[in-house]
Amino acid sequence: MSFFKTLFGGKEESPEEKARAQEAQDFDKLKYGGVRALKVGQVDVAVQCFLQALEIKDDLEIRDHLSVAYIHKNELQQAFAQLEMLAKAEPRNQGIWLRMARVAYMMEDYHMMDDLCQRALSVDENNPEVYCLHARAFIGQNQLEKAIGMLTEAIVRNDNYGEAYLLRGDTYLRMGNAEKADEDVTHLLKHVEDNEDVLLLKARVERKKGNDDEALYYYNKVVDANPFSLPAYQERALVKLAAGDKAGAEEDFLKYKELDEDTPTDISVEGIEQKVLQKYRDVDPYGIFTN
Repeated sequence: MSFFKTLFGGKEESPEEKARAQEAQDFDKLKYGGVRALKVGQVDVAVQCFLQALEIKDDLEIRDHLSVAYIHKNELQQAFAQLEMLAKAEPRNQGIWLRMARVAYMMEDYHMMDDLCQRALSVDENNPEVYCLHARAFIGQNQLEKAIGMLTEAIVRNDNYGEAYLLRGDTYLRMGNAEKADEDVTHLLKHVEDNEDVLLLKARVERKKGNDDEALYYYNKVVDANPFSLPAYQERALVKLAAGDKAGAEEDFLKYKELDEDTPTDISVEGIEQKVLQKYRDVDPYGIFTN
């Protein structure tokens, strides 16, 4: 190389220039090596690559990738720290605030999530996704009326936003308003007939309204859509119990026990009403078996 530089009058690189070129090359290798590792699920390798790259040069894209890797590792505080640096550098980037809000949700820090959603809205108040996330923050704080308001805002901005309809229907049901919940779930059924979550909400609504035959119909459809649905087996069993079908109830509870290792081992026809029904009532968020 130096021969040709001398021949054509080029200037040979100084040691400092060579060192900078080597650093740039090492940085790119670590960066793209980390990205490849993350894509194939080698998260620990990805984290090490990104950290070493940051030792060479601070880079926002690397911090972005690193936050994703930490989320995959469930190291949420570390992920949040990276996102804070991104937000400081790009405060008008709504996507950063949204990801921070999702991480706060995973940490069950709903007050922080509330603040982050407000920051996201200050960037763009027309994004329905922000309102849906904000509603989850209010639900986490048991402020259900505010959650309904946020979900309605999301639907105003996107009338086809299925997640907002589903969450609003679920929230109405938590509030004991089965009629309003039914409006949302009926709207969804017109568009997504075989969606497991929609069918499960419809079954719960019918159970809350006292329509056990209809509830069973929709629980059956949930199981058809997903044969591994734990809540469908558990709740369908309780509906069968209420109808006097102890054999059917036990069959469902045995299937539930098969799928969930944490279920008590002493499930039987004799023990269902006293033990399992009470156990479910203790954690019934919708009041569909307690009222």
